[in-house]
Amino acid sequence: MNLAVEKVGDVLVAQLEGQINSANATGLEADLMGHIDKGQYKIVLDLARLNYISSAGLRVVLMLAKRLKQAGGALSLCNIQPAVREVFDISGFLAILPVRDTREDAINSLA
Repeated sequence: MNLAVEKVGDVLVAQLEGQINSANATGLEADLMGHIDKGQYKIVLDLARLNYISSAGLRVVLMLAKRLKQAGGALSLCNIQPAVREVFDISGFLAILPVRDTREDAINSLA
């Protein structure tokens, strides 16, 4: 699993690549929460290159969304690949998390 981050205005865009599973979910959670600890309260998860997410990965996304909401911030997801979208759909996450088709739409939704 690779994580690349970039700032676009006051929004942090996190590009996830590969797989999120029980072996790397804890490290990913620590990385993402670290950005919140530094005052970053608007985050876009770009999932264009993510090809697998386990329940441990879903937990990371849920914890990130809850922590951002508590801090007065927001999370948006974009570019979800079909296999990953199916996992989000089955788990009910698509009903509770904002999802945009493109990175630009996700960034604009948080601006």
